[in-house]
Amino acid sequence: MTNTLIGWRSLKPGLRQRYRATLRNENAALKKGAASGARIKVSEKGAVSVYGMGRFPVTLYKKQWLRLLEMSDEIRTFIAANEVQLKAKHQK
Repeated sequence: MTNTLIGWRSLKPGLRQRYRATLRNENAALKKGAASGARIKVSEKGAVSVYGMGRFPVTLYKKQWLRLLEMSDEIRTFIAANEVQLKAKHQK
């Protein structure tokens, strides 16, 4: 671990260990969230944001999501009918 934090060396050894443990736990939680795929949050403006689908989140308001979910059968049928023309982004 590099000493990139200002004042890192001035921390008492016990406090340094607790801080490292905290950072490790936070890092593990972030990695776990990223590995699990999509995650859902409420945006600052009160919309529903789905992260992990691409580079940017997919954000819609509640009524928009509900309208989209009502169309799920139609969307699946459309995808099946246009399978040859559609591209799939490969997941890492």
